Amino acid sequence: MVMELEFVKIERCDKETEEVLAEESDAFLNTPIKYVKDHLKEFIYVESKNFEEINVDAISLEVDDVFGTYMALFGFKKQKKYASTIKQFLETHLHTDSEKNYSAFFAGDEGLWEINLPLDFIQGFSEELSLRETVSVTYEFVKQLNEKGEVTILSINRPYYNQFPNRRERRMKNSIGLPKGRFKGNN
Repeated sequence: MVMELEFVKIERCDKETEEVLAEESDAFLNTPIKYVKDHLKEFIYVESKNFEEINVDAISLEVDDVFGTYMALFGFKKQKKYASTIKQFLETHLHTDSEKNYSAFFAGDEGLWEINLPLDFIQGFSEELSLRETVSVTYEFVKQLNEKGEVTILSINRPYYNQFPNRRERRMKNSIGLPKGRFKGNN
């Protein structure tokens, strides 16, 4: 199923210089993903308003020069504390017996994860897909990753909140030891 995404910017760019070779219309996304394999010196840069929902600004599609795999590159806006969740998700959800040539590292200066995702190992991806379908498959994958991180953090915090079913009681527990007058009910 192809998601209806509202695209803001679609560009073909030079891999080496990152120079914009051409701005493309929405119709260009009907081109097969094989385009990037036939044009190895290029990558496709795509922005969508919908990407905000999954904590991504843009997605670039290209073929990895070393491994020859289709790749999606993007900045993932999650805190560094999500490191083990992100890496575990990628290890679990990239399906291959060969080397999983993904990379995920936190860029502290930008406050986001830089992720290079091998599309060949994602369920639902094939070389017969269009660029639009490839972006849709990538969107769904990142959406699952995003949801996994939120579920993990909630489940870590849940035992504490279950100890104090009453909100006021939790707040009072948090205020113990603080100077009087800082919190309501602590005077």
